[in-house]
Amino acid sequence: MASNGNGSVANGNGSATKGLAKIQTHKKHNGICHDDSVPTVKAQTIDELHSLQRKKSAPTTPVTGSQAPFATLSEEERHKQQLQSISASLASLTRETGPKLVRGDPARQSDAPKVTHVHHHVTPTIAVSDSSLKFTHVLYNLSPAELYEQAIKYEKGSFITSTGALATLSGAKTGRSPRDKRVVKGDLTEDELWWGKGSPNIEMDEHTFMVNRERAVDYLNSLDKVFVNDQFLNWDLENRIKVRIVSARAYHSLFMHNMCIRPTPEELENFGTPDFTIYNAGQFPCNRYTHYMTSSTSIDLNLARREMIILGTQYAGEMKKGLFSVMHYLMPMRQILSLHSGCNMGRDGDVALFFGLSGTGKTTLSTDHNRYLIGDDEHCWGENGVSNIEGGCYAKCIDLSREKEPDIWNAIRFGTVLENVVFDEYDREVDYSDKSVTENTRAAYPIEYIPNAKLPCVGPHPKNVILLACDAFGVLPPVSKLNLAQTMYHFISGYTALVAGTEDGIKEPQATFSACFGAAFIMLHPTKYAAMLAEKMQKHGATGWLVNTGWSAGSYGQGSRIKLQYTRKIIDAIHSGSLLNAEYKKTEIFGLEIPTEVEGVPSEILDPVNTWSNKKAYKETLLKLAGLFKNNFETFTNYKIGKGNNNLTEEILAAGPIF
Repeated sequence: MASNGNGSVANGNGSATKGLAKIQTHKKHNGICHDDSVPTVKAQTIDELHSLQRKKSAPTTPVTGSQAPFATLSEEERHKQQLQSISASLASLTRETGPKLVRGDPARQSDAPKVTHVHHHVTPTIAVSDSSLKFTHVLYNLSPAELYEQAIKYEKGSFITSTGALATLSGAKTGRSPRDKRVVKGDLTEDELWWGKGSPNIEMDEHTFMVNRERAVDYLNSLDKVFVNDQFLNWDLENRIKVRIVSARAYHSLFMHNMCIRPTPEELENFGTPDFTIYNAGQFPCNRYTHYMTSSTSIDLNLARREMIILGTQYAGEMKKGLFSVMHYLMPMRQILSLHSGCNMGRDGDVALFFGLSGTGKTTLSTDHNRYLIGDDEHCWGENGVSNIEGGCYAKCIDLSREKEPDIWNAIRFGTVLENVVFDEYDREVDYSDKSVTENTRAAYPIEYIPNAKLPCVGPHPKNVILLACDAFGVLPPVSKLNLAQTMYHFISGYTALVAGTEDGIKEPQATFSACFGAAFIMLHPTKYAAMLAEKMQKHGATGWLVNTGWSAGSYGQGSRIKLQYTRKIIDAIHSGSLLNAEYKKTEIFGLEIPTEVEGVPSEILDPVNTWSNKKAYKETLLKLAGLFKNNFETFTNYKIGKGNNNLTEEILAAGPIF
């Protein structure tokens, strides 16, 4: 082509065009032009378009007569009943009315539901307040994806990590506040619960509880939106408990979604009235001038009302352990033993319970790739066998590595809550060794994130009850077989010895005793749980074992930690039943039965006295530990089990160290 001087281009047939050739937009009929157009969307506005993006999931509950009150109702009626139930939960005790509730996120106008519920109403005893004129939006049983959106949009300090977990902050409190936990002492609990020296139950009266309840409910009702979770505790269907958690943070809602048992849509439709309710107003402090308050934090349990109040702490573990305390009261009333233990099951159906305080190896030893995990922390032992109380795991993350804890590492993915961890600001990779926020970093995830979890989380009656101690004094044997009285004695003692730094920087062993391996959560006297444990072990032929995962050949500083491979061999021999057939001899002072040999374990370490070069120092240390056990047990010796029967207490006492 050649330019003709005026900027036009001469084409081949001599005609000239200005600039580029005209674009053909009509469809050619010879089939060369491909038409890939599609019809336009059926929406007139951007909001309408967004509403098309999400579809409602339809409930699939079959109508089964009187057992399914919601199933015969329309969706609108069912939502109305749910809102009435939640409004009743949030009713003020003075105004006797619940708040006006509406479903959905207040920020999404397109979510505005047709169903509103004016409120749960009784004739008010005082004048109408401003809070009764407003609507509170209820975000009911949201999915993890929805809770992620809420957390990231509205909660400062919420981020998605490189593996897809939700990293959050729990505020000023990064652990439980046991000194701020109170239990209402009333007609129901005065005689049944364990009060006084050594007990975790610090009393409060009914009136003070109601003052704090009003404060929490008023705070929650003042918000534009609250999160409500309706879930279950205990995988044993005959004895499961319905719980409702009302909270102000997506973090708390997702945490409890993971930690409690998640209902199916069908179960949710028929949920009805909860058996227990938590009011988590943790962002709001309690009133320091209120009777029994010692700080701006208060965690209050009322067993008669079946309610729990949280004020002044956002640490999510308070909800988990508060419910565990409730189960420690409710389950024994049904002759079901509640236990702070790990639990796994072999391929032949043999179940083992693992008890142990922090640092004893409970999580490591109960997580075994050759066995199914029933649960890692809280269990019930009832008529039909064992059941996990929870629907998730709450794992420590400090110094977590893929090599040491592959199951926990791989469970930290979408849906998991990561508490108080530190991560790279660019790629969001978590640094599990970083303690900048706290050493108590945690991950909360559903139990099905563990590949060898047994679902449903139930199993037959246990064959072995393993009590773990990390004895930094180095005088307890690596393994001992216990009779029933000894099992009760060591279960009540709940011993471990960790290494603690003294004022001048010298590190030495420090004995820790926690009754029933979970003193902070038990409600009844420890001997009641111990008597139930012994009765169930005797009835079902279970064997008790004391396993020391601590020091050998001397105390901390002189000796060395018993190798994990040896402890694993001992646990394997317990599971297989081969350790029952070993030859045993009795130790002095503690009177423990120790095997003369265990496959894969050097025989000389099985009796601690053999490993100490200084026999005099061994005897002195053994007597020192025996004295610590004796002093600790004095808290329990004056307690009678049942009316006028002190024989059991004496029998347990005789199973302790004698010197």
